[in-house]
Amino acid sequence: MSALTGTIPVESQTASPPPTRSANLAIALVVIGGAQLMIVLDGTIVNIALPHIQTALGFSQSGLSWVVNAYALALGSLLLLGGRLGDVVGRRRMFVTGVLLFAAASMVGGLAVNELMLISSRVVQGAGAAIASPAALALITTTFPAGKERNRAMGVYAAMSGAGAAVGLILGGFLTEIDWRWTFFINVPIGLAVALLAPRYLNESEPKPGRFDLLGAATGTLGLVGLVYGLTHASESGWLDWVTLGSLGAGAALLAAFVAVERAVAQPLLPLRILADRTRAVSLVSMLAVGAGMFAMFFFLGLYIQQVLGYSPVKSGFAFLPFSFGIVLAAGLASALVSRVDPRWLSGPGAVLAVVGMWGFTHLTTSSSYLTGLLPWIVLLAFGLGLTFVPMTLTAVAGVADQDSGAGSAVLNTAQQIGGALGLAALTTVFTGAFTDKAAELAAGLQARGGATPSAEALAAARQQLALEAQTYASTRGFLMAAGFIAVAAVLIFLGLNVSARTLAEEESAHGAIVEGPAGQRIDQPVARLVDRPARPADRRVGRHRRPSRRWGGRSATVPNPLPELSVDAAG
Repeated sequence: MSALTGTIPVESQTASPPPTRSANLAIALVVIGGAQLMIVLDGTIVNIALPHIQTALGFSQSGLSWVVNAYALALGSLLLLGGRLGDVVGRRRMFVTGVLLFAAASMVGGLAVNELMLISSRVVQGAGAAIASPAALALITTTFPAGKERNRAMGVYAAMSGAGAAVGLILGGFLTEIDWRWTFFINVPIGLAVALLAPRYLNESEPKPGRFDLLGAATGTLGLVGLVYGLTHASESGWLDWVTLGSLGAGAALLAAFVAVERAVAQPLLPLRILADRTRAVSLVSMLAVGAGMFAMFFFLGLYIQQVLGYSPVKSGFAFLPFSFGIVLAAGLASALVSRVDPRWLSGPGAVLAVVGMWGFTHLTTSSSYLTGLLPWIVLLAFGLGLTFVPMTLTAVAGVADQDSGAGSAVLNTAQQIGGALGLAALTTVFTGAFTDKAAELAAGLQARGGATPSAEALAAARQQLALEAQTYASTRGFLMAAGFIAVAAVLIFLGLNVSARTLAEEESAHGAIVEGPAGQRIDQPVARLVDRPARPADRRVGRHRRPSRRWGGRSATVPNPLPELSVDAAG
């Protein structure tokens, strides 16, 4: 349901002296946090506004999915390139560039008068976020001195990221009730203020020599677009349509070309050796499958709550809040257990709980209530995902060689974003087919009943009720397929994720650790930041390895994203 992570180098490299102390550092933190807040808010705000966007611009159901997918595809596929741009050109420069691009695209989105204009603006928003987000977190190390000040900055930044996702649900509701266009316009003043203050209060990093793998970025991005377009087009024209087949074929060919390019170039965006490890491969494929299911929940459930249950945008935002709270609570529990319990016995049961939660949505009807028909399954799904994400994050990045740490930390959330886009495209096709069939069945039944000719008002009401029933049924078919995606992840985790907690801790200690803040930020940390807790007497007797503790506040910690579909990673 994310943004925004980046890789922080172990040592700070600066090309300019730090600004004067306290006041300037406080402003610098506001600047970085403001950019983070802007990007995190955007995802949740737009999700709440989707029904109003559909009505205002005349989107079809399949077309509406592109409001989400256009952003996710651009963001997920360009993150690695965005991180490389910051390293080579300068992080502050690319930070400002990305923020301005994001703000400009938000203005265009708010002014959109048709589908093409809005979807194009979403693509540019995603590209801007992919450029800005890798640099945002990295700039903390070039601006804040190591120690207490930097640790405080990390904590404030992470807290704002976590709160931003939840605040976006509520703020999105209020802004949508004014006018959905304000869900885009809100980014413009924030972006301009950040871009104006950044050159004065943020230090520039020292550019590093390197090359841009533009061919890899192009083939990977276009290949994914081809697959998503083909899946979406199938919902309207069928699987045997030549455009559908051509798009899917071209997408597959371009992705094959991407693999060939990454094997051939000296500095690939995605070193393929990262994927050779079995544990990491299982983690990434599982996260892709979970992302596919997650996008369905936010997309279809958001439409159901507003269009079928008749909730206002503000009430809809509050309806989703238990999901944010549930996933954070479960993540905290998983963080406390992950050093003692093998990953498969946390992520596996968590994925099963998520499957049950998603399956619960398949029983929705037009008369379901929030307290009995939605809330229990929202909480169960959130708790299951919270248990799943923490171990999966660690197993996906543990043991990555130092030279691959940037790409290694990026690829996890890239997989989640891309999985979400592909999954939503496939589920939209399922939704459209189920809606069409159910509407035809209900219409035939209505005609078969015969009777007196209804009035125009009665006929309109009957058609409206028929549409709502068909939408509800089609949504439940989408939820069923989403549960299937997460079930695939559960099977992969139980069968393929066989690394032990002890081995995982040893790999973390050998290669450094990944710190993940409440919105999914990953920060490479030196080994010294892993602080061992005192060995218990039993540990001393048997000579077992002590496991590192994980505490937030400058120590290694793992607290995953409250709304994972918003989370992104980037190479530094």
